[in-house]
Amino acid sequence: MSLHIGDEAPDFTAETTQGTIRFHEWIGDKWAILFSHPKDFTPVCTTELGYMAKLKPEFDKRNCKVIGLSIDPVGNHEKWAKDIQETQGHAPNYPLIGDPDLNVAKLYDMIHPNAAAKKEGRTAADNATIRSVFIVGPDKKIKLILTYPMSTGRNFDEVLRVLDSLQLTARHKVATPVNWKQGEDVIIVPAVSDEEAKQKYPGGWKAPKPYLRIVPQPK
Repeated sequence: MSLHIGDEAPDFTAETTQGTIRFHEWIGDKWAILFSHPKDFTPVCTTELGYMAKLKPEFDKRNCKVIGLSIDPVGNHEKWAKDIQETQGHAPNYPLIGDPDLNVAKLYDMIHPNAAAKKEGRTAADNATIRSVFIVGPDKKIKLILTYPMSTGRNFDEVLRVLDSLQLTARHKVATPVNWKQGEDVIIVPAVSDEEAKQKYPGGWKAPKPYLRIVPQPK
């Protein structure tokens, strides 16, 4: 099953380093980041898990939970966490899903169907496509999907930026322009009429084109 932005994030039950979870129940009324890894004890993923642990307080401030996944048993994750702490200065402070049977990877269409048959003796190369990031909203709908190659470390500062943008849209019916950062001008979405926009922005807006209505970022 292919997943797209706007689809409901598939629910599942899984073992994690913080106990058994049911995904939708675990999300509750918050936002969530699910990010996956092809194998434990891999170099690029080691750096990512450590950086995400460092960045997690920023996601907490935004009412967003973080959960990782790797195609190995939970016991291996716990051993790997010691290496992450030693080399990155931060051990995972969020749950890591154990997915040795590829159940969640398949459910989220993260693994190429030609690679899914083999279960024993899998390598990171077998699982190369399990390098995805999903942002899931409180409504359990998928808001973002990113997939990276194994050789390129993910930019979690960018994931945080996208989360800020998504939350602004959810609250204020605005979109964010290219390379937007917190505090910069935003765009009134086309679904908002000029009449509605006048009520929300009585000071008006800049409009180099009628469809491009620019206002300061709402507080």
